[in-house]
Amino acid sequence: MGLLLVLFSIDSTAQKVDSLSVAHRYYHALGLEFRPEYVFPSNSFLKGDNIYNNHINTAFSGHLKYAFGVQPNSMTDRIYKGVYQGIGVAYYNFGESKLLGNPVAAYLYQGARIAELNPTLSFNYEWNFGLSFGWKPYNHDSNSDNLVIGSKANAYINANFYLRQMLSRQVDLIAGVSLTHFSNGNTKIPNAGLNTTGVRLGLVYNINRNDKSSFQTPIVCDIPYFPRHISYDLTLFGSWRRAGATLPNGDKIASTDAYTVLGFNFAPMYNLNYRFRTGLSLDGVYDGSADLTGEENVMPIEPPKDHQKIPPYTFYQSAFHKRLALGVSGRAEYVMPYFTVGIGLGVNILQSSSDLKSFYQLLALKIDVTRNTYLHVGYTLRNFHNPNYLMLGIGIRLHNKRPKLD
Repeated sequence: MGLLLVLFSIDSTAQKVDSLSVAHRYYHALGLEFRPEYVFPSNSFLKGDNIYNNHINTAFSGHLKYAFGVQPNSMTDRIYKGVYQGIGVAYYNFGESKLLGNPVAAYLYQGARIAELNPTLSFNYEWNFGLSFGWKPYNHDSNSDNLVIGSKANAYINANFYLRQMLSRQVDLIAGVSLTHFSNGNTKIPNAGLNTTGVRLGLVYNINRNDKSSFQTPIVCDIPYFPRHISYDLTLFGSWRRAGATLPNGDKIASTDAYTVLGFNFAPMYNLNYRFRTGLSLDGVYDGSADLTGEENVMPIEPPKDHQKIPPYTFYQSAFHKRLALGVSGRAEYVMPYFTVGIGLGVNILQSSSDLKSFYQLLALKIDVTRNTYLHVGYTLRNFHNPNYLMLGIGIRLHNKRPKLD
């Protein structure tokens, strides 16, 4: 609820910009989309290795969305290229509800123009980020072939590129391509994840968009000078993860428990302009699953009590210092109102664990709470394909010299 309040709050004391009154600075829009999609056959389960011997290679989703943005040709619109943001819900059908379920996704999204093709046609991007519910996950007894989805709730991540044609002052037609990823962030095993690509088709009804809606009729106004400067982001995060344990014979098995992950990022970032910053980050992490080992249990002499299950393995954590690592990563961030999307490539330079001696990659979303504080949602990989852990946290930004537009 607090996040929604942040997204939809309007500063009642903000000054007038571009001759637009506070009451009419924002427009609101409703959208309806349909996305026929192709499912990448990344796992034998999707290729037909399931109880029905059915290939799972198509999906269909319907989306209902609400967005708001600054009025076209305002100063903020010109700086951030027609940025808009909002919330959406979606229903997915993979044609095999008994194997995967029919999940429903709820998400935040943001988009903007990439290029203006003519006064009423633009090429845009949009990302969606949220949670999906209602999956039918792996179950040892009833769905043991499903190594793709391991939990009932999974992250939903989408990126799409599309053409937006203004049909009238109120109505836009959109058409483009879409890429989607579902996974649980390694919080449960299995976690192979599911990926789709497809076509995005939809209509947008702009409730109160002004009549200066063509892209190439800018209003003359002065954009405030942007002072290039270095700001400092300090992020604290935590999560949990499942991992593979090594047996004495060298075999790997999945852990039965989830293990704590804690960490921090301290990133001096050079702010080039309103929309881009880059820099280096010092990354510290405690990973409770690092160098996890397991041993097969020996059945006790006395039989177990009724309904008492004896696990086949006992798992042992490594020494505390082997669960710690310190790394350095290069960062790049795309900065927009309310949201910042960042990527990073890094390597651990101090560690005592073979598990933490890694080249890692990360994708992060920062959600503004105030001008200098934010929520942080991120995910890391190792070597571009091995799932690592989630990064759920909070952060503070120091020495922030970005001009205030409102």
